[in-house]
Amino acid sequence: MVIRESRGSKKACIHSSSSSTDLPLFKSNTMSKVHILVFPYPAQGHILPLLDLTHHLALAGITITIIITPKNLPILTPLLSSHPNTIQTLVLPFPPHPKIPAAAENIREVGNAGNYPFINALSKLQPQIIHWFTTHPNPPAALLSEFFLGWTQQLADQLTIPRIAFYSVAAFFTTVFTRCWHNSNEINNNNNSEIHFHGIPGTPSFKRDHLPSVFLRYRESDPDAEFVKESFLSNDAAWACVFNTFHALESTYLDHIRAELGHARVYAVGPLGSNRAENPSAGSEVLNWLDALEEEGSVLYVCFGSQKLLKKKQMEALALGLERSQTRFVWVAPTPSEEQMEEGYGSVPDGFVDRVSGRGVVVTGWVPQVAILSHRVVGGFLSHCGWNSVTEAMVSGVVIVGWPMEADQFLNARLLMEERGVAVRVCEGGDSVPDPDELGRVVKRVMSAESPEKQRAKLMREEGVRAVSEGGDSSMEVDRLIEALLQLGDKQGR
Repeated sequence: MVIRESRGSKKACIHSSSSSTDLPLFKSNTMSKVHILVFPYPAQGHILPLLDLTHHLALAGITITIIITPKNLPILTPLLSSHPNTIQTLVLPFPPHPKIPAAAENIREVGNAGNYPFINALSKLQPQIIHWFTTHPNPPAALLSEFFLGWTQQLADQLTIPRIAFYSVAAFFTTVFTRCWHNSNEINNNNNSEIHFHGIPGTPSFKRDHLPSVFLRYRESDPDAEFVKESFLSNDAAWACVFNTFHALESTYLDHIRAELGHARVYAVGPLGSNRAENPSAGSEVLNWLDALEEEGSVLYVCFGSQKLLKKKQMEALALGLERSQTRFVWVAPTPSEEQMEEGYGSVPDGFVDRVSGRGVVVTGWVPQVAILSHRVVGGFLSHCGWNSVTEAMVSGVVIVGWPMEADQFLNARLLMEERGVAVRVCEGGDSVPDPDELGRVVKRVMSAESPEKQRAKLMREEGVRAVSEGGDSSMEVDRLIEALLQLGDKQGR
């Protein structure tokens, strides 16, 4: 069966109360007049978890102003509707940059190659933010900003307020990523195929091209690149750090970061997004198909994000692998444009849908990913291992079948596979083509009820649920963060 649905961006939709299918919300504190400024980075994987955290802060009665550009404003609509009295916006025009198309304001419109110009362009907002701050009757007591906006550390210094850096990525990724920037010249001049990171727990090592994409794009003496480097290094000076992770998953690296920074203001508040609602009607056909199945954990969900397209040979190999796995599946396979087809990108092979009829569903548009992953019959996730997808899989208790391609994905895959044992690898690299027979064998094995990875994934779900429940590690970390913000407000008011 193939389902063609209208495309749509994944929007944050926050509930102010939990339902029986949601994980519990963090508890609220009493109302307060403390005001903080929130600055998200305009990329879906970055902005959504920060908005989730903002929701929890607003529940505690903290007044919040969010810096946003006009085209990104609709992403905030559900959050603003839920908190009309506590959350306002500071809408500023997106600054021009020669490498950014005039209408682009979100990374999804330009791809990961746009991060360098985006970081540089957004830094041009500093004068307007300073003017707004100095003329505000109740200026913010703190700045909470994304780690991709490390340059806001200098902004906070000018405003003489503390900055809290928000990390929408893994703590493990952050330790390696930070080390890369501190040793950029040494790594770039290192001719070894494997880069070893001594001093990080476990001494991890990676192939050079598996290091974070943002770091690999760095070119010494290029003005944009040098600014990006200094921006990321500035995160070290943040007054506090907040991570979208939880202790059961990454306690070793959270402890390492605290030791490196020399203070305890490192908060693990994840997994965020567990209460993010979606529009299930957009995926009703898929959900109805899943509802009709009986065997729990028998379906593999296949998706590489809303932006990633596969080349023709990759699509053919993936289709063959799924067919040979003899496993039920839901495959989200966006249809490339004619221009993309000419560039070598592919669509689902002819005849595939008929051959897997009754066993598999192919969707060409948007689907409610969280609802699918949390469905009782879904037991696995063939994923690129982006961190948002990882955390959604963890709270759903599904095993990850990994195909890391770029960005933070290789590092996330190592954490999940080698350290936590909740994932297996079937391929790696954005241009690599999986072996269909091997892919089919791996999927069939890992999706069996006896799969040790599958069992560990279920246990990790219990840990994730416990973390955000009343009295759980992440719940208490949110309370600690709120208390710290309230104290900053008290100091400002004196």
